[in-house]
Amino acid sequence: MRNYILEICVDSVESAINAQRGGAARLELCSNLIIGGTTPTKSLFEEVKKNVDIPVNVLIRPRFGDFLYSDYEVNIIRNEIKMFKELGTDGIVAGILTKNGEIDLYNMKKFVDEAQDTPITFHRAFDVCKNPIEAFYQLQELGIQNILTSGQAQNCLKGKKLLKELVELSNKNNKSKTEILVGAGLNIGNIGEIINFTGATNFHFSAKKIKQSKMEYKKQDVNMGLKEFNEFEILEADERLVKEMTDYLRNL
Repeated sequence: MRNYILEICVDSVESAINAQRGGAARLELCSNLIIGGTTPTKSLFEEVKKNVDIPVNVLIRPRFGDFLYSDYEVNIIRNEIKMFKELGTDGIVAGILTKNGEIDLYNMKKFVDEAQDTPITFHRAFDVCKNPIEAFYQLQELGIQNILTSGQAQNCLKGKKLLKELVELSNKNNKSKTEILVGAGLNIGNIGEIINFTGATNFHFSAKKIKQSKMEYKKQDVNMGLKEFNEFEILEADERLVKEMTDYLRNL
Protein backbone atom coordinates (compact mmCIF):
# COMPACT_ATOMS: atom_id res chain seq x y z
CA MET A 1 0.00 0.00 0.00
CA ARG A 2 1.33 3.42 -0.93
CA ASN A 3 1.81 5.99 1.78
CA TYR A 4 0.37 9.27 0.50
CA ILE A 5 1.26 12.59 2.13
CA LEU A 6 -0.94 15.67 1.89
CA GLU A 7 0.68 18.97 2.85
CA ILE A 8 -1.54 22.03 3.16
CA CYS A 9 -0.14 25.51 2.58
CA VAL A 10 -1.57 28.00 5.09
CA ASP A 11 -1.04 31.62 6.08
CA SER A 12 -3.23 31.94 9.15
CA VAL A 13 -4.00 30.14 12.39
CA GLU A 14 -7.57 29.54 11.23
CA SER A 15 -6.33 27.86 8.04
CA ALA A 16 -3.88 25.72 10.03
CA ILE A 17 -6.64 24.51 12.35
CA ASN A 18 -8.95 23.79 9.42
CA ALA A 19 -6.20 21.83 7.65
CA GLN A 20 -5.53 19.67 10.69
CA ARG A 21 -9.24 19.02 11.21
CA GLY A 22 -9.48 17.97 7.57
CA GLY A 23 -6.77 15.37 8.05
CA ALA A 24 -3.67 17.06 6.62
CA ALA A 25 -0.38 15.30 7.35
CA ARG A 26 1.73 18.45 7.39
CA LEU A 27 1.55 22.22 6.99
CA GLU A 28 3.64 24.68 5.05
CA LEU A 29 3.29 27.97 6.90
CA CYS A 30 3.77 31.27 5.11
CA SER A 31 2.38 34.78 4.97
CA ASN A 32 0.77 36.44 1.93
CA LEU A 33 -0.27 33.23 0.20
CA ILE A 34 -2.21 35.31 -2.31
CA ILE A 35 1.10 36.45 -3.86
CA GLY A 36 2.77 33.05 -3.68
CA GLY A 37 3.84 33.23 -0.05
CA THR A 38 6.49 35.04 1.97
CA THR A 39 8.16 34.32 5.31
CA PRO A 40 5.67 34.23 8.21
CA THR A 41 6.24 36.17 11.40
CA LYS A 42 7.62 34.59 14.55
CA SER A 43 4.31 35.31 16.31
CA LEU A 44 2.27 33.60 13.59
CA PHE A 45 4.49 30.52 13.78
CA GLU A 46 4.21 30.35 17.56
CA GLU A 47 0.43 30.76 17.52
CA VAL A 48 0.06 28.04 14.90
CA LYS A 49 2.26 25.66 16.90
CA LYS A 50 0.07 26.27 19.95
CA ASN A 51 -3.02 25.21 18.06
CA VAL A 52 -1.99 22.25 15.90
CA ASP A 53 -0.20 18.97 16.54
CA ILE A 54 0.89 18.08 12.99
CA PRO A 55 4.35 19.03 11.62
CA VAL A 56 4.79 22.63 10.49
CA ASN A 57 7.32 23.55 7.80
CA VAL A 58 8.14 27.24 7.39
CA LEU A 59 8.57 29.05 4.07
CA ILE A 60 11.59 31.35 4.04
CA ARG A 61 11.05 33.84 1.22
CA PRO A 62 11.90 37.48 1.94
CA ARG A 63 9.81 39.01 -0.81
CA PHE A 64 7.51 38.51 -3.77
CA GLY A 65 9.16 38.12 -7.19
CA ASP A 66 12.15 36.27 -8.57
CA PHE A 67 14.58 34.03 -6.71
CA LEU A 68 17.77 35.95 -7.44
CA TYR A 69 18.61 37.32 -4.02
CA SER A 70 21.01 40.07 -2.97
CA ASP A 71 23.64 39.52 -0.30
CA TYR A 72 21.34 41.34 2.14
CA GLU A 73 18.47 38.99 1.31
CA VAL A 74 20.72 35.94 1.62
CA ASN A 75 21.64 37.12 5.12
CA ILE A 76 17.96 37.54 5.95
CA ILE A 77 17.17 34.02 4.72
CA ARG A 78 20.05 32.52 6.73
CA ASN A 79 19.04 34.38 9.88
CA GLU A 80 15.40 33.32 9.53
CA ILE A 81 16.35 29.68 8.96
CA LYS A 82 18.37 29.84 12.16
CA MET A 83 15.54 31.58 14.05
CA PHE A 84 12.80 29.16 13.01
CA LYS A 85 15.06 26.18 13.69
CA GLU A 86 15.54 27.46 17.23
CA LEU A 87 11.78 28.00 17.54
CA GLY A 88 11.19 24.35 16.70
CA THR A 89 10.10 24.24 13.08
CA ASP A 90 9.73 20.76 11.62
CA GLY A 91 11.14 21.79 8.27
CA ILE A 92 12.44 24.68 6.19
CA VAL A 93 11.15 25.62 2.74
CA ALA A 94 13.66 27.70 0.76
CA GLY A 95 15.28 28.15 -2.63
CA ILE A 96 17.62 30.39 -4.58
CA LEU A 97 18.73 30.71 -8.22
CA THR A 98 21.60 32.36 -10.05
CA LYS A 99 20.95 35.03 -12.69
CA ASN A 100 21.42 32.31 -15.32
CA GLY A 101 18.53 30.28 -13.95
CA GLU A 102 20.62 27.62 -12.25
CA ILE A 103 20.51 26.47 -8.63
CA ASP A 104 22.70 28.81 -6.58
CA LEU A 105 24.67 25.99 -5.01
CA TYR A 106 27.01 28.30 -3.13
CA ASN A 107 24.21 29.94 -1.15
CA MET A 108 21.98 26.86 -1.03
CA LYS A 109 24.78 25.05 0.81
CA LYS A 110 24.79 27.89 3.34
CA PHE A 111 21.07 27.38 3.89
CA VAL A 112 21.59 23.65 4.38
CA ASP A 113 24.36 24.36 6.90
CA GLU A 114 22.10 26.75 8.84
CA ALA A 115 19.30 24.18 8.91
CA GLN A 116 21.66 21.41 10.07
CA ASP A 117 19.47 18.35 10.66
CA THR A 118 16.20 20.16 9.93
CA PRO A 119 14.71 18.85 6.64
CA ILE A 120 14.62 21.25 3.71
CA THR A 121 12.09 21.52 0.91
CA PHE A 122 13.28 23.36 -2.20
CA HIS A 123 10.30 25.49 -3.23
CA ARG A 124 8.91 26.41 -6.64
CA ALA A 125 12.02 28.31 -7.65
CA PHE A 126 12.60 24.88 -9.16
CA ASP A 127 9.84 25.59 -11.67
CA VAL A 128 11.71 28.52 -13.19
CA CYS A 129 15.20 27.00 -13.27
CA LYS A 130 16.90 26.33 -16.60
CA ASN A 131 17.57 22.60 -16.39
CA PRO A 132 15.22 20.71 -14.03
CA ILE A 133 16.92 17.33 -14.40
CA GLU A 134 20.36 18.72 -13.59
CA ALA A 135 18.79 20.72 -10.74
CA PHE A 136 17.19 17.56 -9.35
CA TYR A 137 20.55 15.79 -9.12
CA GLN A 138 22.19 18.85 -7.56
CA LEU A 139 19.50 19.13 -4.90
CA GLN A 140 19.65 15.40 -4.24
CA GLU A 141 23.41 15.71 -3.71
CA LEU A 142 22.76 18.51 -1.20
CA GLY A 143 20.43 16.23 0.76
CA ILE A 144 17.25 18.20 0.05
CA GLN A 145 14.27 16.21 1.33
CA ASN A 146 11.54 17.52 -0.99
CA ILE A 147 11.25 19.46 -4.23
CA LEU A 148 7.96 21.33 -4.56
CA THR A 149 7.10 21.53 -8.24
CA SER A 150 4.34 21.78 -10.82
CA GLY A 151 6.59 20.20 -13.43
CA GLN A 152 7.67 23.64 -14.66
CA ALA A 153 4.18 24.46 -15.86
CA GLN A 154 1.40 26.83 -14.85
CA ASN A 155 -0.25 23.91 -13.06
CA CYS A 156 0.66 20.35 -12.20
CA LEU A 157 -1.69 18.82 -14.78
CA LYS A 158 0.08 20.66 -17.59
CA GLY A 159 3.44 19.66 -16.11
CA LYS A 160 2.64 15.98 -15.61
CA LYS A 161 5.19 14.67 -18.13
CA LEU A 162 8.12 16.27 -16.32
CA LEU A 163 6.60 15.30 -12.97
CA LYS A 164 6.55 11.67 -14.08
CA GLU A 165 10.21 11.86 -15.08
CA LEU A 166 11.17 13.48 -11.78
CA VAL A 167 9.23 10.92 -9.70
CA GLU A 168 10.99 8.12 -11.57
CA LEU A 169 14.37 9.71 -10.86
CA SER A 170 13.43 10.06 -7.20
CA ASN A 171 12.44 6.43 -6.94
CA LYS A 172 15.73 5.20 -8.40
CA ASN A 173 17.76 6.06 -5.32
CA ASN A 174 16.26 5.08 -1.98
CA LYS A 175 19.45 5.72 0.00
CA SER A 176 19.50 9.50 -0.49
CA LYS A 177 15.99 9.96 -1.78
CA THR A 178 14.69 13.40 -2.63
CA GLU A 179 10.90 13.31 -2.82
CA ILE A 180 8.86 15.11 -5.45
CA LEU A 181 6.12 17.19 -3.82
CA VAL A 182 3.47 17.93 -6.44
CA GLY A 183 1.71 21.29 -6.20
CA ALA A 184 0.05 24.15 -8.11
CA GLY A 185 -3.49 23.72 -9.35
CA LEU A 186 -4.01 20.41 -7.57
CA ASN A 187 -7.63 19.58 -6.74
CA ILE A 188 -9.99 16.67 -6.18
CA GLY A 189 -10.85 16.66 -9.87
CA ASN A 190 -7.31 16.06 -11.14
CA ILE A 191 -5.39 14.30 -8.36
CA GLY A 192 -6.41 10.86 -9.66
CA GLU A 193 -4.95 11.61 -13.08
CA ILE A 194 -1.79 13.02 -11.51
CA ILE A 195 -1.31 9.89 -9.37
CA ASN A 196 -2.00 7.47 -12.21
CA PHE A 197 0.23 9.24 -14.72
CA THR A 198 3.18 10.29 -12.53
CA GLY A 199 3.24 7.78 -9.68
CA ALA A 200 3.61 10.66 -7.21
CA THR A 201 2.74 10.10 -3.54
CA ASN A 202 3.37 13.55 -2.03
CA PHE A 203 1.02 16.45 -2.61
CA HIS A 204 0.85 20.16 -1.78
CA PHE A 205 -2.57 21.81 -1.70
CA SER A 206 -3.87 25.12 -0.36
CA ALA A 207 -7.60 24.18 -0.24
CA LYS A 208 -8.41 27.87 -0.46
CA LYS A 209 -11.94 29.15 -0.20
CA ILE A 210 -13.17 32.73 -0.04
CA LYS A 211 -14.51 33.77 3.35
CA GLN A 212 -16.43 37.00 3.50
CA SER A 213 -15.30 39.65 5.97
CA LYS A 214 -17.45 40.10 9.09
CA MET A 215 -17.17 43.88 8.75
CA GLU A 216 -20.62 45.46 8.74
CA TYR A 217 -19.45 48.81 7.39
CA LYS A 218 -17.55 48.27 4.14
CA LYS A 219 -15.93 51.33 2.63
CA GLN A 220 -15.75 50.77 -1.11
CA ASP A 221 -13.19 51.87 -3.72
CA VAL A 222 -10.28 52.15 -1.26
CA ASN A 223 -7.62 49.49 -1.73
CA MET A 224 -4.79 48.81 0.68
CA GLY A 225 -2.76 47.09 -2.02
CA LEU A 226 -3.41 45.66 -5.47
CA LYS A 227 -6.70 46.77 -7.00
CA GLU A 228 -7.43 43.20 -8.12
CA PHE A 229 -7.90 42.09 -4.51
CA ASN A 230 -11.10 42.69 -2.58
CA GLU A 231 -10.32 43.92 0.93
CA PHE A 232 -13.45 42.21 2.27
CA GLU A 233 -12.70 38.72 0.97
CA ILE A 234 -10.34 36.47 2.95
CA LEU A 235 -8.79 33.33 1.51
CA GLU A 236 -8.76 30.51 4.05
CA ALA A 237 -8.07 26.78 3.92
CA ASP A 238 -11.39 24.97 3.90
CA GLU A 239 -11.72 21.96 6.20
CA ARG A 240 -14.18 20.25 3.86
CA LEU A 241 -11.86 20.53 0.84
CA VAL A 242 -8.95 19.13 2.87
CA LYS A 243 -11.07 16.25 4.15
CA GLU A 244 -12.30 15.47 0.65
CA MET A 245 -8.71 15.15 -0.53
CA THR A 246 -7.47 13.16 2.47
CA ASP A 247 -10.41 10.76 2.23
CA TYR A 248 -9.64 10.20 -1.43
CA LEU A 249 -5.99 9.39 -0.73
CA ARG A 250 -6.82 7.10 2.19
CA ASN A 251 -9.21 5.07 0.06
CA LEU A 252 -6.78 4.41 -2.79
